[in-house]
Amino acid sequence: MGFLVISLFFLRFWQKSRDRLFIFFSLAFLLLLIERIVRHSFEVGSEWQPATYCFRLVGYGLILFAVIDKNRRA
Repeated sequence: MGFLVISLFFLRFWQKSRDRLFIFFSLAFLLLLIERIVRHSFEVGSEWQPATYCFRLVGYGLILFAVIDKNRRA
């Protein structure tokens, strides 16, 4: 539930400013939410399973890309 609130929070900032950083952060936290839902819905035993780990990897990759993109555009 926290990931959903954070995603909506960044989405609201993106709507006001149209800064790509906020949309990337919103998408990243949405992916982390999906990872948690998949992990609990399919009762995955370990968080290192590829089905769940890929969501987390892409989510954190989006955050890293957003920070690098923001610093390069400035």
